[in-house]
Amino acid sequence: MLPFHKAVESDFSAVNDLIVANLHSNVGLVENIGHYIVGSGGKRLRPVVVLLSALANGYKGKQHLTMAAVIEFIHTATLLHDDVVDVSALRRGRETANNQWGNAPSVLVGDFIYSRAFQMLVSVGDMPIMGVIADATNVISEGEVQQMGNAGNSAIDEATYYEVIYRKTAKLFEAAGRIGAMLAAKESGNLDSDTVISDAMAAYGKHLGLAFQVADDVLDYQGDSEETGKNVGDDLAEGKMTLPLIHARDHLDEEQKQLICSAIESKSAEHFEKILAAVRQSSSLDYSVAQAQRQAELAKQSLAQLPDSELKIVLAGLADFAVSRVS
Repeated sequence: MLPFHKAVESDFSAVNDLIVANLHSNVGLVENIGHYIVGSGGKRLRPVVVLLSALANGYKGKQHLTMAAVIEFIHTATLLHDDVVDVSALRRGRETANNQWGNAPSVLVGDFIYSRAFQMLVSVGDMPIMGVIADATNVISEGEVQQMGNAGNSAIDEATYYEVIYRKTAKLFEAAGRIGAMLAAKESGNLDSDTVISDAMAAYGKHLGLAFQVADDVLDYQGDSEETGKNVGDDLAEGKMTLPLIHARDHLDEEQKQLICSAIESKSAEHFEKILAAVRQSSSLDYSVAQAQRQAELAKQSLAQLPDSELKIVLAGLADFAVSRVS
């Protein structure tokens, strides 16, 4: 068990139980696919951020459990939809749901899990928190469309890259951090500090999410399927211009630049080894790792507003963990 799981062990177990209970459906296929994707592994980092954010700010209630499950359901729904859009065959080292049951059932069960998340959200009955979740899901959807539109575009720059990964990945981490702090502020009645602390925890979540995504994009060029749960080179085959490729494209000679651009435009990993050699030659993996570390440091700096505690140390450790996989 990782340190951040152990720090909230009993609450994390309760969230897992809540997730399983809320996957119930009278339609067998819904339950089968739902349990398959939820049980496929993963560290459930987003719900952990909700728990840590709430508890580090003194929360004593139980609604953080429901909100952690809501965040995980939204994330799970996006995974089901992502795999259909990306035509992925492997996730977390296992066959994807769409590869096993087909695209239509995967999309529809993703819709079920989304709607179940909002049913649970209504039970919390907090309009500002509902607003945070509604805004986050809308931004995530925009990110999905933006990434799809960018597939095969070799001219993507760093600013556009960060815009997409903020929407697709970091936004839900941001919401997780903000919601935990909002629950704590509401319980304490100390609403004067609500904005300061919730903004700080939102910033923590945002930079944590960016650090994780940049690190994941590095792993596509230096990991293996056992570690990453996906096939190395998948991003190239999907025409995704990630940070290592963007940096390499901008720091290589014309011939190597054209090799990268052609692979992205044709969505082909045929020349993956040559491209990997070019990416290494340009120190683009080192550059990308440094950018992931920078985001992790920004996440830790955002914790300055929190009172000192063991959980604050755990939150900082989670930011370090985000980049430890590539450091």
